[in-house]
Amino acid sequence: MSYSIAQHLKETSATLARASEATARAEEVARKLSSALLSGHKLLVCGNGGSAADAQHFVAELVGRFEKARPGFPAVALTTDTSILTAIANDFSYDEVFSRQVQAFAQKGDVVVGISTSGNSKSVILALEEAKRRGAWTAALTGQTGGKMKPIVDCCVCVPATRTAHIQECHIALIHAICACFDEDVAPALA
Repeated sequence: MSYSIAQHLKETSATLARASEATARAEEVARKLSSALLSGHKLLVCGNGGSAADAQHFVAELVGRFEKARPGFPAVALTTDTSILTAIANDFSYDEVFSRQVQAFAQKGDVVVGISTSGNSKSVILALEEAKRRGAWTAALTGQTGGKMKPIVDCCVCVPATRTAHIQECHIALIHAICACFDEDVAPALA
């Protein structure tokens, strides 16, 4: 075998180490998310493929719990309702599967997060653009360059990698870190 598990894990560790040296944007997302959810707003998250799974994971940590016992908070993964997804894809186009949901659900003060390793996913870009029109605060989790999403969102968290696997591994670590910050912010607010 020319490629080893150890090699993959070392590359993942190196990506995480580089990401840990530039956390200001992820911390901004954590602060904005805490502020929005504690003031009665919600989180909407979308992505395709592995990023769809990450969107669902992010939402599960907020509606359920991350590590601390606390009430659930309003968060929706726009990737989960197959009737909505297939109706929009069939009646309009796949590119609109998330933007139509943002149009239906997002309100001023909400947070909308798009996840895309390339930063170029058209369906996610359209959702973020719609969120901006509706007055939501927007963020993206992307790969190294930020792609086309970087200039359109309020905050772009760019993972310092170009390999999809390592970007996705870092995205889930960032999601966990954001949720840990949220748990710490929520505890005093609910006391």
